[in-house]
Amino acid sequence: MGWWQVNADTLAGSRFVISPLAETFASLKALSAGTAAHPGERAWLNAHLPDHQRRLAADPVTAALVRAGLGPEWIADFLTPTPRGEEDFATEVARVREASPEAARAHLVLALRGPLPAILRGRDDLPGRAADLLTHLWTEAVRPYWPRRRRVLEADVVARTAQLSQGGWAAALDAMRPGMRWLGENRLQVNLHEYPPREISGAELLFVPVTPQRHGWVSWEEPDRYAVVYPCSGVLAHTEPSAAHAVHSAGSAAPESLGRLLGTARAGVLARLDSPMSTSQLVAVTGQGLGSVGRHLKVLLDARLVRRRRAGRSVLYYRTAAGEVLLRAQGAARVPTDRS
Repeated sequence: MGWWQVNADTLAGSRFVISPLAETFASLKALSAGTAAHPGERAWLNAHLPDHQRRLAADPVTAALVRAGLGPEWIADFLTPTPRGEEDFATEVARVREASPEAARAHLVLALRGPLPAILRGRDDLPGRAADLLTHLWTEAVRPYWPRRRRVLEADVVARTAQLSQGGWAAALDAMRPGMRWLGENRLQVNLHEYPPREISGAELLFVPVTPQRHGWVSWEEPDRYAVVYPCSGVLAHTEPSAAHAVHSAGSAAPESLGRLLGTARAGVLARLDSPMSTSQLVAVTGQGLGSVGRHLKVLLDARLVRRRRAGRSVLYYRTAAGEVLLRAQGAARVPTDRS
């Protein structure tokens, strides 16, 4: 298994970062796999996979680059530069384009665990081709969905932060991605591969959520910066906007008894806050108007059943411990979320 030696100061200074490039590369992995983890992802694949396949069929060099870069256990490092903070896509993808051709070919050999295919040997344009493909994917397949995806990512960060405050690092890290867990003795297992341990104490440690499910990785800029990219959770992480109505129409999120206590619409808002959500997300999943949702949230805030926290440009609402107790006491059902 692969694990990192992490001291207390590194953990304490770690932070969550949202990366448009990581989201785009995770989308490339999803397109390359061609399989969906949930109906929302299937709708997105149906919309964008044909164009992606046509583009690669017309460009065999880039197609071979993608196959080589997504190795069986290892991703070619130059394709996944470590995020550095809140940067825009253009700033991030420039680091892919600026990779040296020699380093790119060496990373591909490591990812393949064998020699480069003949079509890639001696080529100096591989970083540029990779950047061009990622830019096309960002423009056509990610940016149109980015405002909604960003809200989902911000909600995940708020939920992870709350989990960290309630259960500590072991609880937060163990639930982050398959194969990752806190081993104790300052050891963080990041995957199940047999790689040598890395001492990262004193470096910057970043956690980067992405919405495509089943797709995550680790990256680093030795010795200063390390990142864990993980698939986020959240009530909307598994749906595209067209699926929001299906979530609402699946049935009431709250039992009749809770509806009689709080009012049916207000109880529905409370019950749907399994993950932090913005007002606009609550409008989407409840089918209620913006003004109605706002009024319900104010009442729930005054009753201390929910709290709010700013995440980037969004204000997200989440249940308090009192809200959780009330739901359990009333036997509230959870909202179906198509989780896999």
